[in-house]
Amino acid sequence: MRGPNRSLNQAWRWALNALMACACCMASTSSMAAEFANVTPDHPIVFPQDTGAHPAFRTEWWYATGWLNQPDGKPLGFQITFFRSATGHDPADPGAFAPSQLIIAHAALSDPSLGRLVHDQKIARQGFGLAYAKTDYTDVKLDAWHLVRAADGDYTVTVNAADFTLDLTLTPTQAPLLQGDKGYSRKGPLAAQASYYYSEPQLRVSGKVTRASNANATGKAGLSTAVSGSAWLDHEWSSTVLSSDATGWDWLGANLSDGSALMAFKVRGQNGGTVWSHAALREANGHVTAFDGDQVDFTPRRTWRSPRTGTSYPVSETVRTGALTWQLDPLMDDQELDSSQSTGAVYWEGAVLLSRDGKALGHGYLELTGYGKALKLER
Repeated sequence: MRGPNRSLNQAWRWALNALMACACCMASTSSMAAEFANVTPDHPIVFPQDTGAHPAFRTEWWYATGWLNQPDGKPLGFQITFFRSATGHDPADPGAFAPSQLIIAHAALSDPSLGRLVHDQKIARQGFGLAYAKTDYTDVKLDAWHLVRAADGDYTVTVNAADFTLDLTLTPTQAPLLQGDKGYSRKGPLAAQASYYYSEPQLRVSGKVTRASNANATGKAGLSTAVSGSAWLDHEWSSTVLSSDATGWDWLGANLSDGSALMAFKVRGQNGGTVWSHAALREANGHVTAFDGDQVDFTPRRTWRSPRTGTSYPVSETVRTGALTWQLDPLMDDQELDSSQSTGAVYWEGAVLLSRDGKALGHGYLELTGYGKALKLER
C-alpha cells in the first residue's frame, strides 16, 4: 500500500467506501454490477468448494462472531471479518501490483472488564502471499491475520491485533444453514438485490485470547487466557449495493441454548420504514422456518448514546419473528466501532443476550448501521 499508485488509491477509496455496504450483504443493483458476476436464484451452493472465494463477484466476506467463556466465568465477545473486494481493475493487467482484488480485515473484542470495544483493521491489495482469498475452500489471509478451513470443517482463527490476539479453533456441530431460498438471499424488492449466503451456527470454540491490558511494564506480550464458547460464521458474496432508499440495517445471528439457530435482519428506509426484512429459525432437529415481510421486526427497548460520536443506538431491542419474540440485551453498552478514519462508517456491533419472559435463551451478535447518518453506498 505504499507509494503513489493512482489506480490503487482509487480502488482503495472505493473499497473503503463500499465496506459497510458489503458488511452484511445488504445489497442491490448498481450501474457497475454488469462488470461482475450476477446472483441468480437457480445457482446451488456446493460444499466445500463454495466455502472458498468467488473472485468474479464484486464483494465477499467471511464473518465470525461469538461468545467466549473465561476460566473465571466472565464472558467475552469476539468478531473477525475478512472482506474480498474486486475493484474492476482491468483483468488483462499482468502486473504483480495490479489492484484487482483488495483484502480487508477487521477484528474486535468485547471485554466488560474494559467497558468498551477494542478493535483493529487492515487493508492490502491481494498478492505476494501476504494477502489473499483462495478458491475451493476458506483460506483468507492478511499479514498475520488468517482464517482457514481444514478438510474436516474446522476453522482456525489467528489475529494479532493492536490490543489483543485471538488464537481460536471453530468446530462445526451442525450442517451449514442455507439462508433465503437455498442460499439465494434477497435483500430488497428487486430480484437482483440479493446475495449468495450461508451460515454455520453453533460452532464450538476453543483456544486462547491475549489482551494488551495484561501486558507488563516491560512491553512484553500479555498473558494468555484459555477460552471456550460458541460462534457463528456467515459467508456471503454478491455484486450489488443497497438502493438509495436504504439508510442502514439491524442484523442478528444467534446460537440458542437448545441447539437452535436464529438469523434475522431488517433493512431500514429513509422514512424509517422497512425496505426489506427476513428471518430464519432452524431448530435443533434441523427444521427451518422462514419469516418475511411484516412477520419480522426490530423494536427498540432502550438506547445508548455514544459519548464519542453522539450517536444513539437501540442496543436493547425486541425482535419479532412470526408469533415469537426475542429480547436482546447487550453484553455491554459501549460496543460502537468508529472506522471514520478508514471506511467512513460508524456503527454498533456487539455481543447480546437473548431472553424471553426473563428466561435466558442464548447468545448472539447484533449489528446496527446507519444510525449516526445514512450510509453512503454510492460508488
